[in-house]
Amino acid sequence: MRLRVLDFGTVSALRSQAIFHGIAESITAESDPVLSLASPATPYVSVGMHQEIAKEVDEDFCKSSELPVYRRHVGGGTVYLDENQIFTHFIYPKDKAPKRAEQLYPMFIEPVVATYHDLGIEAEFRPANDIHVKGRKIGGTGAASIADATVMAGSFMRDFDTATMAKCLKVPNEKFRDKLRTTLDDYMTTMLKELGEIPPRELIVEKFLAQCARLLKVEPYQDQPGEAELAAIADAEVALVDPEWTFVQGRKFVEMGVKISSGTHLTEAMHKAPGGLIRVHLLGRDNKVADLLISGDFTCLPPEGVDRLAAYLSGTALTQEALSAAADKGMAELGIEMPGVAGSDMATAIMGAAETSA
Repeated sequence: MRLRVLDFGTVSALRSQAIFHGIAESITAESDPVLSLASPATPYVSVGMHQEIAKEVDEDFCKSSELPVYRRHVGGGTVYLDENQIFTHFIYPKDKAPKRAEQLYPMFIEPVVATYHDLGIEAEFRPANDIHVKGRKIGGTGAASIADATVMAGSFMRDFDTATMAKCLKVPNEKFRDKLRTTLDDYMTTMLKELGEIPPRELIVEKFLAQCARLLKVEPYQDQPGEAELAAIADAEVALVDPEWTFVQGRKFVEMGVKISSGTHLTEAMHKAPGGLIRVHLLGRDNKVADLLISGDFTCLPPEGVDRLAAYLSGTALTQEALSAAADKGMAELGIEMPGVAGSDMATAIMGAAETSA
């Protein structure tokens, strides 16, 4: 199988996000799989598809620093991005990629890990979807279904600005922010930290394509985007800055609040599952789920599965046992994959909100 390589080099911040969205919208069943590569010319903040910006991002800092905030169509957490990352996006026709996330992650992370090894960095895959070097994170990945494509997003971490990252995140106070900065410094690593220098971009890409060929059993070939693809990328740029998309989770929360009536409580809770943070807003009535909003930095396939699961749980009794069983059943019946998130994790998050109103 051939792998079409589209290396966009350094592009605008918005285009660096729009590329994989536009290419995915253009993929057909007959298309060759695509690997897109890009870096943003200027910094920005990227939030996961299922996150609520008001809960995760220090919007005042981002505005004052002229840092745009874009919501991507891939799960995961909020991250500050700049020219020091090389984004890698595998964009495959659905029938040419593994069907399940637990197969996607090892398959597409392996050539990234092997490339780090070629550069002298002892990276390893850490399930569900991270890359670590001796216990320190050097990269995360995310999967998504967009149109008729399966997307696996990742990056090469040449360097990382932990100080600005800490300022971009919503925290309770400045003391906590200082602790966050220290934690990021301790927990994250980069090519610069590991090697004392940043390898040339051309060398990184050369070794990466060689590992893709070896491990994915593909024949990489360099290509240029067509007119239709460029038009789709331009359309994606417009869609990604639409406030209706950017603040979609916040609108859902407002809509829930409007539904409050006598005997109904709107509460919130969080639970850290192996697959990521789960945040729930619960409308409880008569000891049952009346309405539910699920957000967080987890991965969910298909993307709309989060809202489908929330609707499925409506009417479920507010007990750990009932919610856990219903969530597991719902994910199975609806064909929802949430790597590292079980029905018991969802139940724990919801019960945390239920107990808040007790």
